[in-house]
Amino acid sequence: MTEWIGETVTSETGWNHLETLVDIGNRMAGSDGERAAAVATRDALAEHARNARLEEFGIQGWERGDSRLTAGDAEQGCIALPRSPSGEASGELVDLGYGLPEEFAGRDLSGTVVMVSSDVPDHYERVVHRREKYYHAVEAGAAGFVFANHYPGGLAPTGSVGTEESPVGDVPAVGVSKEVGARLSRRFDGEAVTVSVDASLADATSQNVHAELGPDTAEELLVTAHVDAHDISEGAVDNGAGTAMVVELARVLAAREAELDVRVRFVVFGAEEVGLVGSAHDAAERDTDAVRAVLNLDGIAAARTLAFTTNGFDALTDAANAVGERLGHPVVTNPELGPHSDHWEYVVHGVPAYMVSSDTGDAGRGWAHTAADTLDKLEKRTFREQAVLLAELAVDLADAGFGVAHAAPEDVAAACEAQDLAEGMRVTGDWPF
Repeated sequence: MTEWIGETVTSETGWNHLETLVDIGNRMAGSDGERAAAVATRDALAEHARNARLEEFGIQGWERGDSRLTAGDAEQGCIALPRSPSGEASGELVDLGYGLPEEFAGRDLSGTVVMVSSDVPDHYERVVHRREKYYHAVEAGAAGFVFANHYPGGLAPTGSVGTEESPVGDVPAVGVSKEVGARLSRRFDGEAVTVSVDASLADATSQNVHAELGPDTAEELLVTAHVDAHDISEGAVDNGAGTAMVVELARVLAAREAELDVRVRFVVFGAEEVGLVGSAHDAAERDTDAVRAVLNLDGIAAARTLAFTTNGFDALTDAANAVGERLGHPVVTNPELGPHSDHWEYVVHGVPAYMVSSDTGDAGRGWAHTAADTLDKLEKRTFREQAVLLAELAVDLADAGFGVAHAAPEDVAAACEAQDLAEGMRVTGDWPF
């Protein structure tokens, strides 16, 4: 029976929730807006699933104040990176290009202000995360950090610093647009610059949203996303669309509940953008041996083709490809590890997990983490098409005939080493093994 497909491609449920989220405004972790978004998501899930509720947890709060970058007696446009400490740093600007580990190796950068780009070269075999670049700079003695966007358009990038053990970073950190970064490199590399950040710190509260469908089995499938967003934008792609899709999938799966052989638990996390705090809290409280798989949605609907990072679990790759073939829609699968979204807090325990995003090609992160992450960048048609694919996949994953073995955590650690991820995770304090 395919009536559910017709209902999904005409449904307003998920898209209406997306509009609700972006209209809230600031959804920064620990803010009133994040809580309002979580409450709205709980209420939306309650229309389709049972036991909808919030689970609170404490976090390090951070609220943006003023930030400045001065070079040549003129202010250059910038924004503070979340969880940057307050303070001022003056020193020689050192442009380290991509900010790869080898570009820091053996460098004494004491008292300097280090600038790096947000990308890596095409030939490089892995992503070097913003926080890895930041902590390489800190270890080398830098007094300040400048993170330059590699996409044009006058958009300064955001993204947090800090570690689980020390949630606030060590030195002031700002993001600048590609154009400002190019100007700084051309005119002021080797010259004195000043970075200044003013931010408020306080204890804060975030929350995860929970709801359930299907039989009351011990084994369960987690369908997840994060509801928080950076405070500089609407957070439409990252990750309003993911949260809205969880609501849409609850609607679809409620109509297909008889097809679910294990419990489907919807979990919408808080505080992802400041270090996967909500998912870490949930994974620590959950019997991860009872989790069949995690279907985590982060950055969907930015392009029509879904991209599935399958974290080394071949059965997940096969399941995603099978759904694409069955419904005649292309999908992209990547078997490698992806340690930078909420699914990762389960993968480290050996739980099979997807990170589902969009295949944006050379656009990469695109508008996300900038002020341009707004609703007008998304199409309702794409959202609805992806809802069909993801609902079908969720039903397959919850079927009694589907099986996927958990991994041993030591094998996940070995895969991190083999994919050259371990060094960066140790630098950022994220190595859990």
